[in-house]
Amino acid sequence: MSELSESNGSAGSAGSAGSAGSAGSAGSAGSVQSALEVCAATKQFGGKTALDAVDLRVEPGSFCVLLGPSGSGKTTLLRCVAGIERLTAGRVYIGDRLVAEGPTHHPPERRDLAMVFQDYALWPHLSVIGNVEFALRRRHHGRDEARRRSQKMLDRVGLGRLMERYPNELSGGEQQRVALARALVAPTGLVLFDEPLSNLDADLRERMRLEIATLTRDSGATTVYITHDQSEAFALADTIGVLSQGRLVQFGKPEEIYHHPASPFVARFTGLAGEIRVTVEGPVPSDAEATPEGDAGRRRMAVRPLASVPGSQAVAIETAAPSGRGLLLVRPSAVELLAPGHPDRHLDAVVLDSAYRGRGYDHALLLADGTQLVGVHDLHRWDRGSNVAIRLTDSGCLLFPHDEAGAEGESGDAGAEGDAADGTAAVDASSETTGADVSVSALALSNRTAPS
Repeated sequence: MSELSESNGSAGSAGSAGSAGSAGSAGSAGSVQSALEVCAATKQFGGKTALDAVDLRVEPGSFCVLLGPSGSGKTTLLRCVAGIERLTAGRVYIGDRLVAEGPTHHPPERRDLAMVFQDYALWPHLSVIGNVEFALRRRHHGRDEARRRSQKMLDRVGLGRLMERYPNELSGGEQQRVALARALVAPTGLVLFDEPLSNLDADLRERMRLEIATLTRDSGATTVYITHDQSEAFALADTIGVLSQGRLVQFGKPEEIYHHPASPFVARFTGLAGEIRVTVEGPVPSDAEATPEGDAGRRRMAVRPLASVPGSQAVAIETAAPSGRGLLLVRPSAVELLAPGHPDRHLDAVVLDSAYRGRGYDHALLLADGTQLVGVHDLHRWDRGSNVAIRLTDSGCLLFPHDEAGAEGESGDAGAEGDAADGTAAVDASSETTGADVSVSALALSNRTAPS
């Protein structure tokens, strides 16, 4: 259970009665789209900085995933956008409305947003349709209209036949679909997702991922989704923001994040087979004067692993790194397995392990200098302990100067975040529930009374 959900309950549809004035009438309109802009957002808990001058803009109707390890600041950023936390400094705009800056702090029910939590946060005493209707009742929709729209949304998520059941009679995936229906039943400008799939098994996660992607895009709402799972991020996102130690270290399309990571941390967090120490010998002769258009300073360099096979060819890598020592960060797709002694090999290795993955086999390999490569795929199984040859392809190799790559290390999870020990739990300790879900609107108004 997330710390956010555990202490705050549901934000199923935060555009509520309290938002009828300034937060707009999104519930009575059609599809709504709101840009989200975060400017120099800073959040401190005591002397600990959880967010450090984060700038972020999410375009109207787009799906943005905030990706980072535990402690990177992603949950804290989501809570500040939702209005659950106050910024120490900075500004938040939703659409053209300033909702947070200094003393200005619109509570969640005035921000025209909805939220889906990882622990579902359903009202246990309300039926499935009662939970979904609640989002509309808070917007003052009539009982008949609320029933009709809720039934339609439940049919969309495949729960129409279960609408009279109660949350404790549903599976985890069914409960998460109820939470999704509740968030999307009333048109809203912004939908926030707090790691909603982390409590589900792998097969159900894949199905729910598709439902979330389809339903949110059909709704037209702007979406911000946080996760630590890079495969989830790449599958869902129009844009990805990578956070580390409270800073937004890269923002761009999934392809840009994967193929052109801004730092070794981003490359490591988005999936590597391993890291190989290399010597950068200089420009490839045919490309010595060439600089690809739009990539100033990047050119093809001859790179030779320190453990390379004598007489083997260097690997040609497009990079801005200078000659000298370097660290080659290798995606699994960049490793090709060949028969021992193959003339095109760059490296020799021993197979440490192999695992059947349905589409083929993933291998763990040990190089002569003790470097390990993992997740190396091949259609054929190479037995444990057998010798193999390795050929590296440039498309999945990322070269960084040795000093830069070594200094950064794996420090991405050393920051503060809402689900870490950053003081957030103490802030919300007084609002813990005992199984009964409370809405963000009710939280903001310190109202613990359950709906009837």
